[in-house]
Amino acid sequence: MAWIYLISAGLFEVAFTTCLKLSNNFTHRWWSLGFFVSITLSFYLLNKAIQTIPIGTGYAVWTGIGAVGTTIVGIFLFQEPAFFWRVFFITLLISSIIGLKVVSS
Repeated sequence: MAWIYLISAGLFEVAFTTCLKLSNNFTHRWWSLGFFVSITLSFYLLNKAIQTIPIGTGYAVWTGIGAVGTTIVGIFLFQEPAFFWRVFFITLLISSIIGLKVVSS
């Protein structure tokens, strides 16, 4: 169950970074509300996850999911560049997250 909490926390991290961008410096009320709800849920679920998963592993996976997800959102939603090396290192990051899950007990 802890890994479900952790993955959900990472997805809410993607949501809060996306809402942060769309809030336009907190000038759009609904995107700002989405940011605060998402960040609260993200930290709550991260806290639940690290009760079981080692904190170093949990934090690395949480930030990794957030980084990968936010980069993907940036590429598809905000037309950020998707050149070879960027995609290569995102793939490497995904491999690292999977590796941490495999070696964690």
